[in-house]
Parts: sequence; C-alpha cells; structure tokens
Amino acid sequence: MDIAIVGATGNVGRKLLEVIEKLNFEFSELYLIASDKSIGKKITFKKKTYSIVGLSDFDFSKVKIAFFSAGSVIAEKWAPIAAKKTIVIDNSKHFRMNKEIPLVVPEVNAEALKLYKNKNIISNANVIPDH
Repeated sequence: MDIAIVGATGNVGRKLLEVIEKLNFEFSELYLIASDKSIGKKITFKKKTYSIVGLSDFDFSKVKIAFFSAGSVIAEKWAPIAAKKTIVIDNSKHFRMNKEIPLVVPEVNAEALKLYKNKNIISNANVIPDH
C-alpha cells in the first residue's frame, strides 16, 4: 500500500513518521508532502532518504491513504481534493464537527471507520500518544 503524509516536515508529521516506524506500519511507497518552501528537502526514514514534494503538484491517485498533518487551513482546502482520489485521514480540527465525516478514536469507536465513505475522509484526534 502506498501512503502520503501531508505536512511531513512539521512537528505532527515528524511524530507520525515516528509512530509509523514504531508500529512497523507496512507500506510500499511513501510520499512526503509539504509546502513549496520545503520542496526538495530531504528526510531520512527507515534507512531511506526521501525528497519532499509539493502539495499543489501531488497526484493523490498514487496513494491508498493520505495522512493530513498540516493544520486546518490546509485540510479545508486540500483534503476534499485528495479525497476524490484516495482515503484521507486528517488530524486537524477542521472536520471534527462535520456530521458526514466520522471522528474516530480507534480505541473508543473503531466501528465508525466504516462511515468514511460518505466523504472519503476520516477525522481523528490530533494527539499522538508517546508510548
């Protein structure tokens, strides 16, 4: 499964990478996406170096899941665009009160995941545990 992380250079994006590594989350291809000012920067993850790509040029049909960790302003504009081509998991507050988008805390209401098909977006709490 190919995945993308939008906001990969920010604090939450970097923490998400740590969690993915710690949980040994399997993926085939990883795309790290950030603002235009970060395009071309390098991030090493699991002994591989990735170049940051820009959000405005990214083709979301390349990935099965796009994790949005870039805040509400980015989520409001870009998550619906991405959701036309992939599943979006957003941890900003933007979609949390939207009745058509499930707010999922896996340990509490994992069954709500099946509701993502309404908009192809899943909202989650933006607190990433530090186990």
